[in-house]
This record gives sequence, structure tokens and C-alpha cells, in this order.
Amino acid sequence: MKKKILTAFIAAAVLLASGCSDDEPVQTTAAVQESAPAQTASAADTENNGSGSDAAGADDPGTDDSELPDKNISGFSMKVSGENGKMSITRAAKKSVPMGDADTWTIFVYLCGTDLESDEGSGMATLDIVQMLEAESSDKVKFVIQTGGTSEWQNEAFGTNACERYVVQNQDIVLADSAPLTNMGDPATLADFLNWGVKNHPAEKMGVVFWDHGGGSITGACLDELFDRDSLSLAEINDALSKVYSNMTDKFEFIGFDCCLMGTAETANVLATYARYFYGSQETEPGTGWDYTAIGNFLARDPSATGAELGKTVTDSFYNECAQAEQENECTFTIVDLEKFDDFMIAFNDYALQLYNAGQSDLAGIVRGVNGADNFGGNNRSEGYTNMVDIGGILSNCSGYADGSAVRAALDNCIVYNKNGSNHKKASGLSVYYPLQLQGSNELGIFSGICISPYYLSLVDMIAKGYSDNGYTNEVFFTDDGDWYSEDFGFDGYEDGYFDYAGEGGGEEESRLITFEIEPTVTDDGVYGFKLDESGLSYTSSVQAYIYMSIDDETTLELGETYDVLADWDSGVFTDNFDGYWLALPNGQLLATYIVGFDDESCVYTSPINLNGKRTNLRIVQDYDGVYIEGAWDGIDENGMAAREIKQLKAGDRIAPIYYIIDDSDDEQEYTADEYKWSDGDSIVYSYLPEADYYYGFGIDDIYGDYYISDFVIFAIDDKGNITFEE
Repeated sequence: MKKKILTAFIAAAVLLASGCSDDEPVQTTAAVQESAPAQTASAADTENNGSGSDAAGADDPGTDDSELPDKNISGFSMKVSGENGKMSITRAAKKSVPMGDADTWTIFVYLCGTDLESDEGSGMATLDIVQMLEAESSDKVKFVIQTGGTSEWQNEAFGTNACERYVVQNQDIVLADSAPLTNMGDPATLADFLNWGVKNHPAEKMGVVFWDHGGGSITGACLDELFDRDSLSLAEINDALSKVYSNMTDKFEFIGFDCCLMGTAETANVLATYARYFYGSQETEPGTGWDYTAIGNFLARDPSATGAELGKTVTDSFYNECAQAEQENECTFTIVDLEKFDDFMIAFNDYALQLYNAGQSDLAGIVRGVNGADNFGGNNRSEGYTNMVDIGGILSNCSGYADGSAVRAALDNCIVYNKNGSNHKKASGLSVYYPLQLQGSNELGIFSGICISPYYLSLVDMIAKGYSDNGYTNEVFFTDDGDWYSEDFGFDGYEDGYFDYAGEGGGEEESRLITFEIEPTVTDDGVYGFKLDESGLSYTSSVQAYIYMSIDDETTLELGETYDVLADWDSGVFTDNFDGYWLALPNGQLLATYIVGFDDESCVYTSPINLNGKRTNLRIVQDYDGVYIEGAWDGIDENGMAAREIKQLKAGDRIAPIYYIIDDSDDEQEYTADEYKWSDGDSIVYSYLPEADYYYGFGIDDIYGDYYISDFVIFAIDDKGNITFEE
């Protein structure tokens, strides 16, 4: 049996494995910080000095689950005092009695294969198991795997009719157990696997890896394509881990996500009860994911290593995997010391209170700041929305409204190591949910149950709920005594339908808050612009321009958006600054482009296309060196999960640009242009728009997510590149 299984994986490796590159990292940010930890609440202000398990000491049994408040979230609870706004955190007992022999490691891999495995020619899960098999032999290191969640395995060993459990050790793989086929998106399946694992394969240090798609704090991870594409939410992960933890005498050394977008504060908060370290990426991951050979080799050579030391190897080798997939620019990865995370939580709550209070008088400045922070997973109309925003970016951009120095110090103090590619040079290591674009009331309900501060929830609610003549109050989130308990509405979200105001399709509509001192108009010298009045300026979050092209009397295509707008946020005066250049295929066929992100050095665009007959998005980067293609990315699916694979264009690929049609219809329509056949040596061009009828309009977003679109005006480009507008 052993020989048959091993032979199947050797055959799979020959069929699926691809070549490697020796690309060097673009940027390394070693975040072993020396700054002092953030100021925390005093013992008089908190129940346990604000840091749960730390307060008990390494050998103290801490707080048993039975001692937590009634209706608690299993494993931990949070309270904010109405008297002083301080947060206290109570976690289940801190455990530190090893369950296995000294210098031994077991890494449990919850392998939910999905389309990453089942798609023909993919087999990403199989390739990762091959990597485990290629690691150096060691009697002290093993990978223990549960399979499931996919309609087809790209190897002859695994079956799809059961949840099988394998042990990989000493370059061999053995079927250790076979459980009935169950939903990998069910927390009971996860708990059953880990309970079986820690009982039968205990070690001094144990890790847990979630392997599959991820979608961030709201969506969770591990989508089972055999069970209605169900996935594990953070609430369900917490539920499963709390059940497993009750049968353990030690914490997991680490819990990590070989999934997209799970490097979030909400995720870290759930895991802090059960593990010492958290491994995760703020951004999407390539399908190849982690390098399990590098992990196995490191532990074989140094089985006494800590989770922090292993985490550095996971991070560096993951970056190299990204480079081999030509996705290092998008790469992010972070190792978090969860023993220090509660200090961050307390500091963040203090900061959120300041920010919420400031938002009562100047919400626009805060919204502009948050919108300007780095975000992850697309967050545009073509690719979809994850609403995951960088915490460090929020702290920097909103520094005029709240003092973020303490929370930044606490964040840096709990981040052991992180590494970012060139597209996310300033990423701080952890994201937080923020409604860049609401996806319905269910999203806010989920967030209300996993938020890490009631004041941050209040700020999000104030923005999402929209303008009211009666102002805003957050009293619904607090008790009559002014206290907030996380267990009152728990991980199922707020129960009274409070967030139904968001609807099921988002609340975006035409804004009535955008008002003008000078309406959008074309001046005598051909400049198009406007001036907001004082009220309009106080409700405006962003201004961009949209370019349209007329192809016949009935059809006008949206070419996309540009931030080529001269903006004076002090006076409220905005005018066009469009230079007439646009991105196009090599044959001159214009692309509809939308901005993913930008900084002083580069801008990342996405363009909806059909690639060989399948809908996807072309990622394009423009910087001082020119324009280049990152690849084709499918974006966020209907379940909120991010695609992992970025496909590189190859000779013979057929590309058909897709455009949104502007007409009198209330339904969004699309137009697909003729196909272009890609050739070796082709590249995207950036040149003057060809002769045609073009239209230009301003898009103004208010702070509540609603919009104003100005009248379209005609513009022309002369032979010197000058642009003039006319009504």
C-alpha cells in the first residue's frame, strides 16, 4: 500500500511540477521591532491586565471556559467599559505542557482541494504533497493531512468518496485513517480531524495549516466544492478550535493559512487563544502557495526551532515561490506573535474611540484617509470586493484625527517578521475590514460578530448607514450601563436585523450630498471643472474622471477611470488634468481600465477581458520604466473567495476586451470586442487615443459610498496633444 501511494505521487510530480527560477526578492522588510509596546489599561481598568493568557503566567492554568461570562464566545470574550472605554480580554486557559517528545513537530494540513486541485492541469494540492515528500528525512517531523473538498484529485492515491488522512514522514506517505466524506466547510469536520490528530500524532510543537482559497475576515476559508461551496467562517474556525483546545495540554505552536487574504486582525484575534504564532498573507497567494520542502528541511535540520524561527523560513520560501510564479510584486506575508496580540487589541480600541469621536465632526477626512490606505484583493468593479484594508495605512492617513502612535507600536511589537512585494511596499502586516463597497446586510452582520472594537464597529456602521438628519448614535451596540460585551451578539452577527438597511446588493445610489458653488462646466478656454460648496466638500470622499467612447449613435463604451484630476481640497476646486493617453492592445484596441492601486512610483490597473473565451481580468502595471502585464486574474467569486492563480499570457492566447455600456437602461450591460491573438514579444501600448468621439465626466463619491456623475462633455485632442472640452 505504501509503495502504491508513493508511486502515485512520483507520477503526479512528473506530470504537474513546473520549472523554478532564481529570482531575488524585490523588497524585504524584517519587522523585528525594538519599539516599546503600546500603553495598555491598568489593572484597575481591566479584568486581567488586558492580555488574557499573558496575565496568568506560563505555568498558571489561567481561566477555564466555565469561568467565562455566560453566552460567551467559546474560548474568549471581550468587554469594553462604559465608564472609561477601556477594553479587557478574557481568554481560556493558557496551556504550556507539551503533548509529545522533545524536539518533535507535527504539522496538521487541512487540505481542501477545490478547483485548485480539480481543474485539469492544476493539481496544486498534489504538488504541495510532493514537496512534503521531497523534504529531508527525519523521525522528528511529520505532516498529517486531511483530504476533501474537491471533485477530483490529480493523483491516483487520493479518493473523493471519503475524508482520508495521511501521514507524510521520511519521504514516504501512508494512509492512516479514512473518515466518512463530510463537508470541509463544517467546523465539526475540522474539529474531528484535529482531535484525531493531536491524540494520535502529538508532538512537542504542533502547527495547523488551512489549505485552499480564502476571502478575508468576512468570507473565511476552505470552500468545499462538493457541499454547495460551503466554507469555514472565522466563527466556525473558532468553534472548532475551542473544542479541540479543551482536549489539549498545550497551545498549537502556530496556526497558518495557505490561503489568500487571511492576514487580518480579526483572524489573529480568533487564533490568539489557541496558538503562539499566526502565519498569513494580507494579499492573494499564487496557487503554488507555501514551500513545504523548505519547511520540512528546516525542521529536519533544527527540530528545536520555535514557531517564530520556522515562520521566517515559511515567509522567505513563500516569497521565492511567488517569484517562481512571477507574482512576487503582489506578495505579502506576516508572522504574528499572538502572545502580544491582546496589547494591540487594547491599543486599537483606544484609537478607534478617538477616531469615532473625530468622525462625529469631520467624517470626510477620515474616510479619505481610509480610502487612501493600501487594500487587498482587488476592490474594484471589475474584480470584486474583499474590503480588506491595511491597518498601518489607516493609522498613517488618519493621523490628523487620532493619535495612532500607541497602536502602531503595539502592532509592530507583535509582528515578528513580514515581507512585502513592490506593489505593497508599505503594508503593515495585518488588515482590517472596512466597507469600501458594501456587499449587502449579511456582510455587516458577520462583521459585527467578529469586530475587534465596538468603536470601530460604530465608525463602520456610521459610514455604511449613511446620512441622517437626526445624526448618528451607536447606543445599540452597548448595554444600558454603557458596557460592550462581545458575547451579547457573538459570532453570528447582530440578531435583530439592525443591518438590513444595507440591503442584499449594497446601498450605493445617487448622492444628494454633493452640492456645488460652481456646477461642472466648460470654461471659455476649454477647461472642464467645478467647485464644491462648503457642505458638498464636507461630504466628498474622492473625485475621479471617467472616459467614454462613442462607437455608433446608440452605443457608448466606458473606457474606465482616471485620477488625472487637479484637486484642491482646501478650496473645493477640481479641474480636468487628462493627457489623452490610454492603454491598448498591440493592435491599438483600447482596453477598459480601472485602478487597483497607486502610489508615487506606479499604478496598477485591471481590465475586464475574455481570455480564450473565459471571463477574467488583465492586471497591468505602469511605472517609470514603462508598462507591463502581471497576468490574468479571475478576481473574487460569488462566494467571496479570491482566485489564487495569475495566468501569464502566452503566444496564441485570444484576448477580447470587455466594456460596460452606457445607455438609458437601468441594467448594466457589457460589450465584447473582437479578439486579438497574442504573440511572443507583444506588449501593452500606452499612446494617444485614436480619432473618435470621446466623452469625459467626473465621478464624485460621498463619504457614505454613494455617488454623483456629472454631465458628459465632448473632448478633442489636437496634433500637439492638447485637449479641449465642449458642452
